[in-house]
Amino acid sequence: MPIKPLTAAAIALASVLLVSGPLQARDVSASSVVDSTLVDRLGSPLLGQLPALNPASSLAQSVVPDAASVLPGAATETPAVADAATTDAPDAAAAAASASITDLRKSLLAMAMKLRDTRYVRGGRDPSTGFDCSGFVRYVFAHAIGMQLPHNSASQFLAGLKVKRADMQPGDLVFFRTHGKQRISHVGIYISNGRFIHSPASGKSVEISSLNEGYWAKRFAGAKRPEAMAQVADKG
Repeated sequence: MPIKPLTAAAIALASVLLVSGPLQARDVSASSVVDSTLVDRLGSPLLGQLPALNPASSLAQSVVPDAASVLPGAATETPAVADAATTDAPDAAAAAASASITDLRKSLLAMAMKLRDTRYVRGGRDPSTGFDCSGFVRYVFAHAIGMQLPHNSASQFLAGLKVKRADMQPGDLVFFRTHGKQRISHVGIYISNGRFIHSPASGKSVEISSLNEGYWAKRFAGAKRPEAMAQVADKG
């Protein structure tokens, strides 16, 4: 029996059956959908005419999320990362400032210690000739950390920021009134534990003394922190 050409309607019906049947998994018998004659007539020529089934495109559409589903998730995570970076930034800045002021203090004390036993000379500003008290302090700050201080102890006292005795740190300046109670006349560099280094008086040399010693305890006028150092310390 010759095979009759398939009509367009038959091809369309066969296409629907072949595509939708495997994907929908319906419990329907073949006899309820198409008779055996039509099945017999669906041969390789028909399969060549049917549109190709491309499951990859369907799978891609079912897996790839649309923009609406992606953006909310991204929006919730991005601020969290930004917040973490913002939180860490102040901590890093504080740590850097703390390390910086510590290095400054170490440099000051290292330079001061190298100048021990340099003789006292009134108006002295250099180790080759000798130091007076303010000349010694000024030299240490200039050569250790590049900081320029005023030329005499009274001016150095006015230029610094007041520090409580309990809050004194290495490198702070300690001042005394050795010529009466009205005038600042002596200065030294605080070390720690009540000790300071200074160039005391004629006939002596740069040495370490204690704030608890009777002479210095009675004449102690207070401690000051050079303003530039105070600014670095405040950042920590």
